[in-house]
Amino acid sequence: MLTFSTTSDAMALEAAAKEHGLPGRMIPVPSEIDAGCGFAWRCELEERDALLAGVAEYALAHEGVFEVAMY
Repeated sequence: MLTFSTTSDAMALEAAAKEHGLPGRMIPVPSEIDAGCGFAWRCELEERDALLAGVAEYALAHEGVFEVAMY
């Protein structure tokens, strides 16, 4: 899961994900995490490396990377 300092950063990742086929989807930040803008990008654990590679390749800003067990 990626978190963001700003809504603009979250929306930039969402746009890049659609354009470049990055895995995951936008969700509200789970209560277990304290993050700036209230949005997080969630992907399956086995897709994490592909997501982080895309974030690096397209220079997408994010606040943190977390693993959270979702119910």
